[in-house]
Formats: sequence, C-alpha cells, structure tokens
Amino acid sequence: MKIVFFGDSITDCGRDRTDPSSLGNGYVKILADKLRPIYPDMDIELINQGVSGNEVSDLLDRVQSDVIDEHPDAVVVMIGINNVIHKFTCGREPDFKKFESDLRRLIKMLKDAGIVVIFLEPFLLPAPDKLRMRKLFNAELAIIRDVCAEMCDEFVAYDEMFNGLCQSTPYTVYSADGVHPLFEGSDIIANTAIKAIRKHLM
Repeated sequence: MKIVFFGDSITDCGRDRTDPSSLGNGYVKILADKLRPIYPDMDIELINQGVSGNEVSDLLDRVQSDVIDEHPDAVVVMIGINNVIHKFTCGREPDFKKFESDLRRLIKMLKDAGIVVIFLEPFLLPAPDKLRMRKLFNAELAIIRDVCAEMCDEFVAYDEMFNGLCQSTPYTVYSADGVHPLFEGSDIIANTAIKAIRKHLM
C-alpha cells in the first residue's frame, strides 16, 4: 500500500527533498516508525510531500505531480494554517470563498483519482502572539469541517484536542510557537492519524 502525506511545514518537517524516501523528523516519521512494525508482512510505502509555507492553493497547483501521478492508495492531508498566518506575516487578507473553492477542487481531484482522502485538521495553540489569529482561524476551521464532512473518507480533529490539553498543560509542551509541533505534539498527531489510516490498509 502506498500513502502520500501532503501539506505544509508540519508535514514537511525538514525532509530531504532530494531523497524520495526521506520522511522528515515530524509526525510522518513517527507514524512510519509505529505503523511498519504493526504490519511486518505488508509492503507499505510512505511518501512525504509536505512543503513549508504552502497554502491550499499551493497544494492544488502540485496535487497532480506530487500525489495523483504517484498512484497512491491513500493521501493524508494537513493544510490551512498558513492561509491565516500569512495575513499577519505578509499582510495577505484571506479569501475564504476561494479557500473553500480550492479545498473542494483539491479533494475532488483526489477522490476522482480513486484515492482515499484522510484529512488532518490544522490547529492553533494559545501562544500569546497567536491569540489575535483565533477569530479568523475559527472561521476557516468551520469551512474545513463542513467540506471534509461532505467529501473526505476520514477527518481527524486536532484543534479542540490540543487546546483542551492546554487547559492543564502549558502549550509549550506541544509546540514552542503554537503552530509547529515539538515531539510531544507530533506524537499525538501520529497516534491519532494512524487509527484513521489503519481503517484503510489493504
């Protein structure tokens, strides 16, 4: 079975783009290390196609070459945080109508290619400099949840999960900046994503 992981820096996580077998040092690598021993007799190929800084439109631009042309059985998508962050770092106002249109087109292309779509919800932890982003991020999450409920095979929610954990544990346990997960955060992503993936292993 072939699975492509498709997203931004949270997926990319320092992968060597000159090495197709490089999984980076984040949740994709942790997940691979957990999944393969469970199915020692199954040929499972995992490919990391994350690119730091990507928005949904960037994934749409490269979905054919980076995912569909690989002929995977499943794709694990995590995307969306940069569509909000770039307003505050680059002054780029988010266009939620385009965001929804691009997201729908992306998922439709994957589904039309016969690929199982497993969507991992983006998240934003309560780092002080990220609190101002919450209102916009909530509006984006509402779109993501509605689209994924309609179109995806699996949806794994993380925003409420992580923010719930942060009620009793400092957010810095999971992410230094509220966006990019440390090992503890990546481990939680891997442990929950693997449950969704295992439903579709052939």
